Amino acid sequence: MISIIIRAKDEMPWLKYTLRLLNLQERQDFELICVDSGSQDGSWELLQNTKTKLCYRIKPEDYIPGKVLNQAIAQSSGEIIVFNNADCIPLNRFWLSELLRPLETDASIAAAYACQIARPDAHPMVQKDYERAFGDGRIAASWKHFFSLASSAVRRDLIQNYPFNEEISYSEDIEWSWRMKSMGYKIAYAPEAKVWHSHNYNLKQIKKRYLGEGKAEAYIYRDHYEEHPEEKSFARSVLLSAGMETLRDAAFLLRKGRPDWLPKAPLYRLAQRYYAWKGRNS
Repeated sequence: MISIIIRAKDEMPWLKYTLRLLNLQERQDFELICVDSGSQDGSWELLQNTKTKLCYRIKPEDYIPGKVLNQAIAQSSGEIIVFNNADCIPLNRFWLSELLRPLETDASIAAAYACQIARPDAHPMVQKDYERAFGDGRIAASWKHFFSLASSAVRRDLIQNYPFNEEISYSEDIEWSWRMKSMGYKIAYAPEAKVWHSHNYNLKQIKKRYLGEGKAEAYIYRDHYEEHPEEKSFARSVLLSAGMETLRDAAFLLRKGRPDWLPKAPLYRLAQRYYAWKGRNS
């Protein structure tokens, strides 16, 4: 048995497509658990009319990612727990089969994550970031660490014995998967498990997200930063990082025929890197 956990808050119209594709999956040996955080756009009503093992609601102010996830896991019974955000739309009927394949073939793998493809309305910068983070997986494989819970699967025994951290408000998936890697487990990428998922952030949203992720990163990699404090410096983590990314942006934008975004790219990257740096050093 597989347990699929969906978190939702004002996810229309994406939610209805996600639920439709779940019903079309090749594998149907799963139970569905849905948690709604005070939706006002019809998401809650749609979930109530969906066949689920459990569907419940929490107050928006009570939403702490790790806590909400641990509570949902406690209500599940599957040997493998699948997390799929309400706005992560599977692109075919084999998404679930492909996502589970790594866990079913290698006992040393703690978790697997799907390939997220930016939506057609995604800004060029978002498209590029998703291509680098996902795609064929080669770029992310060279990074210190990468994982995304948005569409993923984990082993029940591990997540029960080592639950999500309930003290942090961002990057609970990174913290957990980093712990698993530190214990010797592998994190796998399932490139054929494809979902549509992306967000276009304005400046206010960039500030909130990257400040939060920066603070979480300082906690998650605290031992590493103690040994390499220079990696938290403004020059390295803002100026150098934003500059290098802007060069990659320029090549991408020209290749995609979007020169209109060339003036925006440096500002976009500076905002991301600055607020992440501020969070790491707060």
